Amino acid sequence: MYAVDSPTTPAHRAPVGPGANKPAPRRRKRRGKGDDVVLPWVLSGPALLLLAILLAYPVGRMLVLSFQKFELKELWTGATPKWVGFDNYTAVLSDSAFWSVVQRTVLFTAASVVLTVLLGLGVALLMRRVGRVVRMAMIIAMMFVWALPALVQAQVFKMMTDSDVGVLNYLIDKLPGVEFQNHSWFYTPTQGWIVITSCVVWAGIPFLAITLNAGLTQVPKELMEAATVDGANGWQSFRNITLPILKPLLVIVTTLSVIWNFGLFTQNWVMRDGKPEPEFQTLATYSYVQAFGQNKYGLGSAIAVLTVILLLGAMAVYIRQMFKIGEVD
Repeated sequence: MYAVDSPTTPAHRAPVGPGANKPAPRRRKRRGKGDDVVLPWVLSGPALLLLAILLAYPVGRMLVLSFQKFELKELWTGATPKWVGFDNYTAVLSDSAFWSVVQRTVLFTAASVVLTVLLGLGVALLMRRVGRVVRMAMIIAMMFVWALPALVQAQVFKMMTDSDVGVLNYLIDKLPGVEFQNHSWFYTPTQGWIVITSCVVWAGIPFLAITLNAGLTQVPKELMEAATVDGANGWQSFRNITLPILKPLLVIVTTLSVIWNFGLFTQNWVMRDGKPEPEFQTLATYSYVQAFGQNKYGLGSAIAVLTVILLLGAMAVYIRQMFKIGEVD
């Protein structure tokens, strides 16, 4: 006969000990690769839908106008504008004035972005070396600057550089051997662009400084202390430790600065009293003048479309960097 295990045998004995009542661990279900692709689109779907609703008509209307001859006659009479195809783009791309504006816009963007990033990074590094109270005072002061509308910023700089009552001319005139009374800063394009660039850089520093200051808090102190012990100086520690950690954030803020500064309109428009000379035209103001100043709405729309195309490169870098950060996280 075969023996049958009784309930009291070790095979059927209830487990005892501290972990006797704990449930068996459940196996975590692995998330498929499809979830990694679909989930970001599901989460960002509402925001993308809202942007599409807000931008679909203006962008679509601009694209249609860029292929039409839409001028003052069509605006007042309501007549159907003539479809001209790529004639507007051909006229713009064959115009030497357009390429001069493109060159001027690119040079301004490069100079202003480099200055803004370098000065913003310098202020951020300074904020990590001062006390907490001073750091908070710096943040509050920069927030006030950041909160000022671009129109107000341009008016302030215009008043400071005024040839008659400008405080900048007054202070420079006090220097020994310097005659700066009634000096016009916009008499030459170089000096005028110095004023415009200074205004844009001054307004852009707070965003970069505050953002990079937050990024600097993520640099491990242990690495900096280890580098100091190994004999590294400040520049070597910054180049080999701080800069690589800040690189993704630097790429993002630099790309955003390129996008913002490339579309410069308010500063040069206000400082030139709404009538910027050809030497102070950027792509944004050039498109506006062609459309609303000369009533060539189709031509102005074509310039706006070309401006967007030129910006797509910077936007692609920004979006790619955002996805790379998401993959790392």
